[in-house]
Amino acid sequence: MMTFYFSDTVVLLFDFWSVHSPTGRLPALGYPSIHPSLSAALPTSLLSQPSLMAFPLSLPRWFWFHVAQTLFHVLQVVLGYMVMLAVMSYNAWIFLGAIAGSTLGYFMVYPLLGRG
Repeated sequence: MMTFYFSDTVVLLFDFWSVHSPTGRLPALGYPSIHPSLSAALPTSLLSQPSLMAFPLSLPRWFWFHVAQTLFHVLQVVLGYMVMLAVMSYNAWIFLGAIAGSTLGYFMVYPLLGRG
């Protein structure tokens, strides 16, 4: 039976990443707190910008914009899975750190997005 537990020591993701102190758990706060800014780094809709879709003069500009969007998406997916795997260590401190990081990131970045 898998349950959450509170412990000062945990191995995160890899055998060489053994955490023995609260400062070692800070990476669990890191990615969730920057995730909203990665989400807002590039606009999500290319079709809403007709100047980027003009053919053929701006095709290279559109292509590189799409490549950058794709790389940001891959970065988000990889880091998201790493946070998920860290939480799957079932250490309650890591879980609470991921929740706190996500909350802090949303609180800090949401007003900057111009939606709030």
